[in-house]
Amino acid sequence: MIRAFRSAAAAIRLGVYSMAEGSVRAVGFRFVMLVLFMVVVATNQLLWITFAPVTGEAAALYGVSNLAIGLLSLVFMVVFIVVSIPASWILDTYGIRVGVGIGAALTGGFGLLRGFLAHDYTGVLIAQIGIAVGQPFILNAIAKLSGRWFPVRERATATGLGSLAMYAGIFAGLALTPVLVVRTSLPTTLLAYGIAAAAGAILFLVFSRERPPHPVGPEERSLVFDGVRAMLHNRDFLVLLVLFFIGLGAFNAVTTWIEDILRPRGFSIEQAGLAGGMMVVGGIVGALIIPALSDRFQKRVPFILLALAGSLPGLLGVAYATGYGLLLVSSFALGAFLLSSGPLGFQYAAEITHPAPEGTSSGLLLLAGQVSGIAFIVGMDALRAPTTGAMTSSLLVLVGLLALGLVLATRLREAEPTS
Repeated sequence: MIRAFRSAAAAIRLGVYSMAEGSVRAVGFRFVMLVLFMVVVATNQLLWITFAPVTGEAAALYGVSNLAIGLLSLVFMVVFIVVSIPASWILDTYGIRVGVGIGAALTGGFGLLRGFLAHDYTGVLIAQIGIAVGQPFILNAIAKLSGRWFPVRERATATGLGSLAMYAGIFAGLALTPVLVVRTSLPTTLLAYGIAAAAGAILFLVFSRERPPHPVGPEERSLVFDGVRAMLHNRDFLVLLVLFFIGLGAFNAVTTWIEDILRPRGFSIEQAGLAGGMMVVGGIVGALIIPALSDRFQKRVPFILLALAGSLPGLLGVAYATGYGLLLVSSFALGAFLLSSGPLGFQYAAEITHPAPEGTSSGLLLLAGQVSGIAFIVGMDALRAPTTGAMTSSLLVLVGLLALGLVLATRLREAEPTS
């Protein structure tokens, strides 16, 4: 079966066809690469968000506080800060197959270990740290893979699909985990997730390739640290950093505390998981539509503004909705707009910082979101109402920050597309 898959993949890879962009040629194997990458991304994000919708149950199982369970997600953001720049350097120096391969191996290996140590909080925390080390090797490669394998007119769409895999993994974690935990147990769920992560890692390591046989566009890139210096002197990139600091940090905080946000209003863990899942379903829909429209019109800034503006009423609904229907609609709207801004931002950053490495620009943007995620998660826990545990006040702070981000985004200048 593996030999047949290899033969089919080779046939696709050799199916070269001309694009409308003159001499640029793309290969069918780019879609195989994208699918392999998406599987690794999705499983990594599934392992990250596992505990968010079952915080109370996990705390009871391990005999620890809710904040200690939050730490199982928070550790990903802490580790990202330390590992992101070295991971970007490895991606830009040794390539996609080595860099993402490291992330996939760490995700699969420590995912299995987490399943085997599922009854012990310390063991689970150690495994979470190992998975977290693999995360930047995977996420920082989104724009790099689309830049190497896809023609310019497909790159925002390809980046959107790569980001869609992030959202699919998060959706599975938020919506599926409560159902599995209720019907089986948390340790059984962790073991099943570990097996899935190991399978995804094996697929990527066996079938991935470094580059297409024919370049699909210009690949000249500056050295990593020269690129960092150039980015930090680029006004539009600095504004984009602030937008990711606000938007990604808000998303990380809301998904980490989703059960705690909704429990004081009487929602169950399954309802909280489905609300989080609807947020990610909206993100999947938005990531399919909005980046594709951006590619169609070859404009980035108007769609970034649309994404930020549309996320505001969604977050307000999550903060105040008492009816389950309104909560689901609000969650969908928040995800559809806020999450679609991620792939747009990655591609916009790659265009305005060219020829800086895509892995470095994506890594810096994600790094900003991890730093703010830590701050927002800790801040939301500190600001929760002492009697009811409600987090409404901290959600209003996030609404204000998103509004500020929308104002700042009006100062972005449109990118000059590379050919």
